[in-house]
Amino acid sequence: MTLWIDTHCHLDAAEFHPDRDAVRAAARAAGVGHLVIPAVQRSDWRAVMALAHRHGDSYALGIHPLYTPQAQEGDVAALRALLQEAQGDPHLVAVGEIGLDFFVPGLDAQRQIWFYEQQVLLARELGLPVILHVRKSSDRLLKTLRASPVEGGIAHAFNGSWQQAQTFIELGFKLGFGGAVTYERALKLRELARQLPLESIVMETDAPDIPPHWCYTTAEQRAQGQAQGRNSPGELPRIAATVADLRGMDVQALAEATSQNASKALRGLPAFKAF
Repeated sequence: MTLWIDTHCHLDAAEFHPDRDAVRAAARAAGVGHLVIPAVQRSDWRAVMALAHRHGDSYALGIHPLYTPQAQEGDVAALRALLQEAQGDPHLVAVGEIGLDFFVPGLDAQRQIWFYEQQVLLARELGLPVILHVRKSSDRLLKTLRASPVEGGIAHAFNGSWQQAQTFIELGFKLGFGGAVTYERALKLRELARQLPLESIVMETDAPDIPPHWCYTTAEQRAQGQAQGRNSPGELPRIAATVADLRGMDVQALAEATSQNASKALRGLPAFKAF
């Protein structure tokens, strides 16, 4: 069976409360051998750690930019303490999900930047890679990373320019591709998936977010009673098949390459051959 690493899956999300273990089992049956579960706020850290341990997956700990309004400055010290406590845990692979979101209105940009920069400094201090939330914010993220380089990581759900992609790669990052690449109208993103060096790509779902086109229902369809499809880690092989088709390559070869890329990007992530 072709085996995949989903490098970004919020398996702890409320959408999975009714059937979380079944979702993980279905993903494994579909060929998703390993998940990386990034936490988004302090109240979730311990639950994410326990979930990764239960299923033999990996986790990252951080404060997501969308959660900075309710975050406290003391959360950074709490994150440092927990990361230090977990330093010997092979399931810990990164600081994340951290970053900047300049797309969602109403967020305090300077508050986001403060939490982002503090967490980058933590990653530097502890020698950990980072998992980045990148939305309309590539240049500002890169400014900090140039000033305070880290042990690489993943630019999750990347949708920037070719030049920004190259800069992330030069700084030691892999670029995450997920459900957005399945939409034919995503011309720029699909061109990146086609043209970027294979060694720079990793696969992800961001489940339950960023559904592929076959899970998405329009507002009109929802108004007519059609339920929104739920993205799950089990969708990864079909998402990846889109990338393989765009690149004109064998799906198995893509699985092996992207899984090896993921294991290089994130500390302690098992290599493909370990499954």
